[in-house]
Amino acid sequence: MYAQAARGRVSGFVQPILFVNGIFLVVLALGMCVPAVVDFATDRRELWVFPAAAGVTMFVGCGLALTNASSHPSLSSRQIFIITTSVWVIVPAFGAIPFMLSELHMSFTDAFFESMSGVTTTGSTVITGLDRLPAGLLIWRGILQWLGGLGIMVMSFSIMPLLCVGGMQIFKIEAFEPGDKTAPRAAQISVLLTLVYVALTLACAVALLLCGLTGVEAATHAMTTIATGGYSTSDASIGHFNSATVEIVVTVGMILGGTPFMLILTAVRGRPGELFGNTQFRCYLAILALATLAVAGWLVLHGHPDPAEAFRIAAFNVTSIMTGTGFAAEDYMTWGAFPIALLFFLTFVGGCSGSTSCGIKVFRFQIVAAVVGREFTRIFSPNGVMIPRYGGIAISQEAVTSVMNFMAAFVFGFAALTLALGLLGLDFVTAASSAATAISNVGPGLGPIVGPAGNFQSLPDAAKWLLCAGMVVGRLEVMTVLVLFSRHFWRD
Repeated sequence: MYAQAARGRVSGFVQPILFVNGIFLVVLALGMCVPAVVDFATDRRELWVFPAAAGVTMFVGCGLALTNASSHPSLSSRQIFIITTSVWVIVPAFGAIPFMLSELHMSFTDAFFESMSGVTTTGSTVITGLDRLPAGLLIWRGILQWLGGLGIMVMSFSIMPLLCVGGMQIFKIEAFEPGDKTAPRAAQISVLLTLVYVALTLACAVALLLCGLTGVEAATHAMTTIATGGYSTSDASIGHFNSATVEIVVTVGMILGGTPFMLILTAVRGRPGELFGNTQFRCYLAILALATLAVAGWLVLHGHPDPAEAFRIAAFNVTSIMTGTGFAAEDYMTWGAFPIALLFFLTFVGGCSGSTSCGIKVFRFQIVAAVVGREFTRIFSPNGVMIPRYGGIAISQEAVTSVMNFMAAFVFGFAALTLALGLLGLDFVTAASSAATAISNVGPGLGPIVGPAGNFQSLPDAAKWLLCAGMVVGRLEVMTVLVLFSRHFWRD
């Protein structure tokens, strides 16, 4: 009796997890139909690849969803933690199938790395010869990043605040409280955010078409720009087009991708003041502007003949790195020590919470600054009552502790990943920048191997698996994954 009851509890716990993963696989299979159509219309070399991959994915997804459907869809926080992590592992595993079946004949390690990099919107790649790939594969890489960006954007409003991950609880809104009568409103907001995401993607695609890009190029870059992913249709990335107009369009798209989509929604609905009055968004723009001016000034002082062009080049690269997009217009490794160092530090910053970008996020730096400011004030006024504030609102001690824990875990994760890569024989620059770009989901690193002019193909398989782990840890705000390794999490 006891054993049967235990099995029943385990089954009841696992069923919703398998069901949700099944639904995501069904969505992924439907996404595979798009490159199948593109291949049929543009390149008929391998018409069977995506239908076969879609068939396998749909079969498994439907099997999981149908056999684990439940009339009691409520989820515990423990189940949500597991679902959040498992989805970001299972979806890339099936997203890797087209890469293995295609003319690339990629190993599972390389295919999983490429897929994981796509779904987490990292943008690191192991593929060379992108200019010669079938259009379907190029579109598929864009779809992986677009779906990953959509997923993390909705998650940042619906799941992360409820799980109190890394200080995200300060963004908790009534619409997403669990077990509440406002659930229909929560679904409505998610749909509206998705529509905004789709509209921005379409607008970016149209703008790129007007710049002279082909349909496949415009669609792929639009998806990877708004998702702040960075996958391109060429080994030379955006530099392939040698177009100032394309760089400007993509720069604007990346800035929007790093902006809180809830604020974009409120602006579209007639309240733009909430966007420009938001303390995180203003700080985000300020960091971008100051970093751009610093890099542009350096380029001018070191021989760039055109200040306007220097500003445009600096704005593109600063935005690309800080938002975690990872597009490249030229090899910034040739610019000198200061721009390289600045871009490396911007790798960790990221965009705003509620956007598609990753990294530490601007609001956490603001909270740390507020806490440090309070401690400095206490030195001179030890008897005073100082409460750190964010956006004019007092920050709870719980939120402060959560942010500090996140920062410590992030730094520890970066250091541990760097050391592990060093043990595999990677030089310090390659190891450190690869670790930074993985856990911050940026894409290119530093140096001749993984820098903007290279890729991750030559790294050993063990390093690629470590980087995949870093990508998912960084994408899911670190603590979401690390909590699964705590014995307290698994206690009844």
